[in-house]
Amino acid sequence: MAIDHHVRRGHPITFGLMIFFGIIELSLAAWLTSQFNKHHNASSGTERDRVRFTLFASTWTVVFSTLFLILFAHSATGSVLTSVLAHLFYLGLTWLIWTAAAAAVTEMLGGGLNCKTQSLFVYCDQLNALEAFAWLEWILVTFAVIVVLVRGISAARRGDGYRGGLVSV
Repeated sequence: MAIDHHVRRGHPITFGLMIFFGIIELSLAAWLTSQFNKHHNASSGTERDRVRFTLFASTWTVVFSTLFLILFAHSATGSVLTSVLAHLFYLGLTWLIWTAAAAAVTEMLGGGLNCKTQSLFVYCDQLNALEAFAWLEWILVTFAVIVVLVRGISAARRGDGYRGGLVSV
């Protein structure tokens, strides 16, 4: 089927992008966390904690997206770990985590910072980048959730249920 071909091609691309941008977000959040720990110059405990949560979110995404990418490459149709249900569970939880992380950073920054006019945040450009990449991750995960939901409905209609694979056998 043509849809199966697109899923076989699109899954590695989507998860690869989630990993790639997750590594960028992980680098930003780890650097900011390191600076806050070294210099104790976070504007508040809230700023420090939200950056740490984003560090967790990006680590979670990189580790588990890599696992799902490897498992899908190994057996796209025959494993319970590559089933629609497993993808929905992982992506649903990841979507919640990124929604919380992106919203928390956005709220902290008031929707974004003008680095030329503000003096509250020490690492203004890095925090703006952290916010941007958090929303980019959220968009990628949202896209993946929608695709998996559509494939889950297809699997249920063909009689495989949600334990069926993203790709037909």
